Amino acid sequence: MVYSRDMQIIDGRKARDFYKAKLIERVAKLSRVPCLAIVQIGDDPSSVVYIEQKKKFGALVGAAVEHIHMPATTSFETLGAKISELNARLDVDGIIIQLPLPAHLDKILALNLIDPKKDVDGLCDENQRLLAEGHPHFVPATAKGVLSLLDYYGIDPKDKKVAVMGRSRLVGSPLAELFRLRGATVSVCHSKTPNTPEIAKTADILVVAIGKPHLVDAQYLKQGVVVIDVGLSRTEAGLCGDVDPEAARKLSSAYTPVPGGVGPMTVLSLFDNLISSAQERVAAR
Repeated sequence: MVYSRDMQIIDGRKARDFYKAKLIERVAKLSRVPCLAIVQIGDDPSSVVYIEQKKKFGALVGAAVEHIHMPATTSFETLGAKISELNARLDVDGIIIQLPLPAHLDKILALNLIDPKKDVDGLCDENQRLLAEGHPHFVPATAKGVLSLLDYYGIDPKDKKVAVMGRSRLVGSPLAELFRLRGATVSVCHSKTPNTPEIAKTADILVVAIGKPHLVDAQYLKQGVVVIDVGLSRTEAGLCGDVDPEAARKLSSAYTPVPGGVGPMTVLSLFDNLISSAQERVAAR
């Protein structure tokens, strides 16, 4: 395999460290410590890992992280009472419900329990509506992280053709809206889209967030495309993304590897939202 000499690896760890320094500066200027409340229901193993990552990052930037761990049998009414308590607390700036939830709890109903002004995951209906109307408040962390990563590397989506594969509430849909707000022409592909490879191959920037290991190969990529791989799957060979790395390295002008690309930006973007919430709440008093 001959790799393009001009192909750039988009290093999420490098960008994260740059932005992390700015978060530390912002926290230092606050009159109190910003506080994130994480509500976990049940014992999903991946949730345990992600919560520990958030605790560690919070400590690095000077934010408090309060972990509320509730049993898997928690009723919707009990969860609602806990979220109402957190909504009312003046010392809590952000609330997230760690996903996934046990099957008996409706995800959307649960997310909408959170006060939109404390919904630093940007997943409640109100924050999704504001983004869709072009007036975003809190934007889902992974979507926000992708735009911050492009900004760090000086990749401007204005007047570019962007294809987004995937339309989830967490990544695909909010990313499509963010790109439109930046002046891009955006196509969204999903499982029912009949000609996804052809659409993808017209893109100047291709974002893939579908959760299927190495599905996207050379037939999806035009020469010089910027490839943003948001996928993360655990296989026998280890962690991998949705894009075949050999094809990306051969054809793209810039590429986010997995791991080490988009992933490091997600937790950073969550705390960016948290600090913004704390700043707003301090200013309002």
